[in-house]
Amino acid sequence: MKLDTIDYLAKDASKQFVESLHQTGFSVLRNHPISQELVETIYSEWQEFFNSEEKHDFKFNVSTQDGFFPASVSETAKGNSVKDIKEYYHYYPWGQIPKSLEENIVKYYQLANSFASELLCWIEEHSPAEVAAHYSIALSEMIKDSDSTLLRILHYPPMTGNEESGAIRAAAHEDINLITVLPAANEPGLQVKDKDGTWLDVPSDFGNIIINIGDMLQETTNGYFPSTSHRVINPEGMDKTKARISLPLFLHPKPDVVLSERYTAHEYLQERLKELGVI
Repeated sequence: MKLDTIDYLAKDASKQFVESLHQTGFSVLRNHPISQELVETIYSEWQEFFNSEEKHDFKFNVSTQDGFFPASVSETAKGNSVKDIKEYYHYYPWGQIPKSLEENIVKYYQLANSFASELLCWIEEHSPAEVAAHYSIALSEMIKDSDSTLLRILHYPPMTGNEESGAIRAAAHEDINLITVLPAANEPGLQVKDKDGTWLDVPSDFGNIIINIGDMLQETTNGYFPSTSHRVINPEGMDKTKARISLPLFLHPKPDVVLSERYTAHEYLQERLKELGVI
């Protein structure tokens, strides 16, 4: 498996993009419409937030799952027993947000949602007829006006040498949602597992945007688009002193959307959140 960077402006970009998703579960785009300047500004603003004590004023709400999640309650990937080395903030349009950070986060959330809708149209356009026949509604309609789509601002702190044995920044996992839209982080570390079990570095040139398949799209396509395992490895050498900021947008369908004969989006999400120990 090889992950090539696709030019969003190329005439056959949509076809290349969908073929990459089918083969690997991942695709990497350059020359896309997400503003790099906006992403850089958000990274800078949120690094200051995570460095501050203000973050504790926005502690997560257990019932709604929005707000700041400290490292002490960080996720434990399915099948793992050690927590990831990270802290993060969950933003939903209806949720809590520091006033000083709201403008750019709202702008990015809207821009990335619009971009994701276009990419879902690409996926549907190039889905084989037998796969598309399983879509209960258009893929882009599944996320339209969804209150469930989550923007996560992730902070991987500098390594101290005192981390729990076996802990890494993000252990191998698959995403729950339809697709994930992820601007390249300010530091490398993202890897994807290919079909023979080899871990490959995802092209992380700043300005790229990374798209990966989540379990819900895998479910609704009966595996045609695979939800591929990925992880964020710990830095080595001098890079250990550097923090890493990441900005994944997890595109979730409206709760009543039918994914398959087995699940609605709500039923699937609840099952996975219980497996993760989040609820």
